[in-house]
This record gives sequence, structure tokens and C-alpha cells, in this order.
Amino acid sequence: MSTSQVYTTFVAKGLTKKQKLIYQFVMDYLNKNGYPPSIREIGSEFEIASLRGVTVHLDALAKKGFIERTNTPRSIRLTNTADQVVGKAIMAPYLGPIAAGRPIEALEDNHECIPIPAEFARNSPNTFVLRIQGESMIGDGIMPDDLIIVRPQPTAQNHEIVAATLEHEGTVKRYRQDGRRTYLESSNPAFAPIDVTGREDFRIIGKVVGLIRDYGNNLI
Repeated sequence: MSTSQVYTTFVAKGLTKKQKLIYQFVMDYLNKNGYPPSIREIGSEFEIASLRGVTVHLDALAKKGFIERTNTPRSIRLTNTADQVVGKAIMAPYLGPIAAGRPIEALEDNHECIPIPAEFARNSPNTFVLRIQGESMIGDGIMPDDLIIVRPQPTAQNHEIVAATLEHEGTVKRYRQDGRRTYLESSNPAFAPIDVTGREDFRIIGKVVGLIRDYGNNLI
């Protein structure tokens, strides 16, 4: 994905789609080069023909407190307020859909990436993202089409929410041990627990550590 294709609802609250994209571009450019892009470079990136067309978006970002501008060729500076709202992000691989319901086919590997808050990947550089399908975890606030952030690990503590595979198919459930029995449990009473005790086809692939709700379906 190019920079102009990547943004998330947590990156910049209160901004339009184009403002989010421009802000993400400015932030990535600053991180890479140590100085902000010029107005012409922003216009070229987003195919905005006139300099005035770019400054309209920059003026809106400044008015909303995300940037400050001066009368210099590279006049953009991120504000402290923007830093507090945005924080630091890293790119994490998106591995496709996973069921919150009945297991679905094995996870895809389509090599796409999206930005996630850096704190979710702390001590785990292999953190990845999955899209929820199904309604079995709605009691935990995990809704269809949500994106979950998963930290890879082969084990889990009792009652933690995990991504797992059964018969090479993926699912998201709460992990529960009851004596010698092991279950994957939904938070929707319409779905019965799955007894995975002793099943060789059962494998925990990671712990769910975060969630991104994409109201506009613009992430992936």
C-alpha cells in the first residue's frame, strides 16, 4: 500500500478522509526525512493541481490543531496536540479474515500492511491484524468487520481472547480451562463452547491485544 492509501480512524480524529490522508503523508514524510514536505510535493502526491487546493487542506489541519504553519517553503510543523492524539504508529501485516463464529478457512497472507499504535506491538515485532467475520464475540464488543490486533504466542491465560486454528481454520474465542478440559468460548450465548481438549488440530496463534473499528470501511 502507498502512503496515500493508508490511514486509520485512530490516527486523526475529527478529520475528513482527505485530511487524514494528507496528515498521514506529512507525518510519514517527517519521520523519513526529518523535515516536512513542500506544498508542491503534497499536491503531487495527491494529484491536486493547484497550490491553493493543497493549502485549503493544510489550513483545515491547522485550524483543528494538528499542524502549525509559517511563511516558509516548508512551513508545516506537527503540534503537541497532534502528537497526543496520534501517537506513534507502525505498519503491521494484514492477514485476512477470521471467524468470530464458526471457524473459517485458514488465514490468508496477502502481504498488505496497515498502521497500528506502536504500543500494541511492544516486545513483539510480529504483531499482525485480522478482520472479524461473525457475531460470536459481540458480548466482548468485537463486532463483524472490526480489525483485531494479535500478538503471536502459542499459549494463553485462562479467559484471555485468542486467535486460534481448528482443522486449519481460524477462529477468535475466549480460552478457558476447566480442570482437565479446555474450551474455546463465545461471548454470544447463541454459540456453544467448543471443546478442544486433546485435539491435535487445535493451536493458539496469538492473543488479541487491540481492536480498530473502521466505520467507513476504508482501511482494507
